[in-house]
Amino acid sequence: MTRNKKYSKPQEGQQRSHKVTFMLNDDEYKTIERYLERYKISNKSRWYRETVLSHILKTLEEDYPTLFKETEMRR
Repeated sequence: MTRNKKYSKPQEGQQRSHKVTFMLNDDEYKTIERYLERYKISNKSRWYRETVLSHILKTLEEDYPTLFKETEMRR
């Protein structure tokens, strides 16, 4: 039985047109390769994109401006 992978369909007008490139040292590369192999991740590009964007969105959510400062809210 063949398993069909279902990915979300690309949205119109949302095509990826900006290329981002970065460098890794040998240890970083080996670590990532080991992770991808261990968790059977075949689409590296998608994994990098989702990992980076999830980190960015999490940080933005934590840094969201509030009405009161954190010290005032803890009182």
